[in-house]
Amino acid sequence: MHYIVQGLTALIVFIGISSPIIIIGVVYYLKKRLEHTQIMAAIEKGTPLSEILPPKPKPAGPPWIKYLSLGVGMFIIGFALIVGRGGPETLIAVVLCGAGAAWLIRGLLHRKYYLKNELSAKNNTEENKKSA
Repeated sequence: MHYIVQGLTALIVFIGISSPIIIIGVVYYLKKRLEHTQIMAAIEKGTPLSEILPPKPKPAGPPWIKYLSLGVGMFIIGFALIVGRGGPETLIAVVLCGAGAAWLIRGLLHRKYYLKNELSAKNNTEENKKSA
């Protein structure tokens, strides 16, 4: 009898944890399905999609700033967990440090590419002004 109570308790906890995730997934699916039917109806009527779907907003700044800040934050949190604690949390801390290092490298590479493209675009506009 004791094992049945433990099993039911585990089942209730599992349902309690997983039910919000399932509800969010179902709502997201229904929302996407409604958007799809609206788009298909607009295509059938010949309405341009720009009237239905608003344009996506542009990010405030270059994406490399977000990548660098995420990388630094994750690396610092992971390093603090490694130094501050031992035990089973060490694996989580190592994963955070690794993910932080990956985001840092991604941010640095994006910054290098962004600055290079910005310089080439600037040079192209100066050359166009000279030739005109």
